Amino acid sequence: MTHYDVVINGGGMAGAVLALGLSKLNRAGGQPLRIAVIEHASPSLDQHLGFDARSIALAAHSRELLTQLGLWSLVADLTTPISKIQVTDQGHVGQLNLSAADYALPALGYVVELHPVGLRFYQQLQQHAHIDLLCPAKIDTWHQAAAQVQIRLNDGREFTTELLVGADGSHSVIAAQLKLERRHFDYQQSAIIANVQTQLPHQGRAFERFTRQGPLALLPMSAGRSSLVWCVSPKRAAELMRLDEQAFLCALQQELGFRLGKLLRCGERNCYPLHLNEVRRPWHHRVVLVGNAAHLLHPIAGQGFNLGLRDVAALIDTLRHALAQGAPACDLGAHAVLSDYGQSRLADQAELVGNTSALALVFSNADPLLAVGRNLGLMTLAACTSLKSKLAWRAMGKR
Repeated sequence: MTHYDVVINGGGMAGAVLALGLSKLNRAGGQPLRIAVIEHASPSLDQHLGFDARSIALAAHSRELLTQLGLWSLVADLTTPISKIQVTDQGHVGQLNLSAADYALPALGYVVELHPVGLRFYQQLQQHAHIDLLCPAKIDTWHQAAAQVQIRLNDGREFTTELLVGADGSHSVIAAQLKLERRHFDYQQSAIIANVQTQLPHQGRAFERFTRQGPLALLPMSAGRSSLVWCVSPKRAAELMRLDEQAFLCALQQELGFRLGKLLRCGERNCYPLHLNEVRRPWHHRVVLVGNAAHLLHPIAGQGFNLGLRDVAALIDTLRHALAQGAPACDLGAHAVLSDYGQSRLADQAELVGNTSALALVFSNADPLLAVGRNLGLMTLAACTSLKSKLAWRAMGKR
């Protein structure tokens, strides 16, 4: 039976970055780790999503992490830099403006389209000598034994591993079987995701606007497009999803204003309910969860993937340290190793989950007193350089 040092369930962004990062590690004597990535569906090589391509925001610190892992050069040409961010509260004068130039940085963050990046990572996984990409495949059963995890796929293949990583998203089959303690909270909001074309070029500008029902974000993309995340009540979301394109753009224009001129076009719209879904201790016997499998956040600050990337980087560092300290037979799934990793992530996870949830609740409330407080807060941040800088660096992923 084949044995792997690490098996990663999920070949999306988090799983692919983890596999490629771990591929640079060696056991004592120079023996490279043997890694398997299980992915249920391969990206279509001839699929061109064009206008409707989905995207995510990478914080400036995430670029640094990808650079350290030797992966930034693989995706750099597929990113759109965020040069400026404007934060406003609808119906009030207070606003906050952040600029990369103020911090001597090339960008505050980057918007990356998932499909082309996924293709490149997928191709890298296919070509790597020490990574077995098992795709298309799904885990049928898995069992934690004392010295290993036994895995059986839906196509009948069986193998073992020292460490199983759940990088399989918010509906993780690994997390479901572990039944770890979770914290779940329903924000009573839905997010509408779409790409829009605007009359004026975005010039790398991003906008975060707090409306009566929730936050609305517009992020710069390639080809003059902007990526929209519009958080509203479930009832309002259903109404907006039923509108035709022009009626939807009219409703959006009323909320956003004319910061980028008239809204000209809207692509395919998708709608998702918003929940906090957090595993308090995302590790177990020979198993660890990363990314959305461990914590699904509100999109208000666009920090979900950035938190997951810090998970991945920390896990790679922990395993690197274990290999450096141990014998050739160093056990990567040992309790002490995973506990070190888990404890190292608790503070960052708790802080970001807490801050994100607080922002989501405070900035999605129409109470007049809270609205006044929000407006004063934005004005204070704009006027106080030290507070503004602290917020900016935190938004860029730096603690």
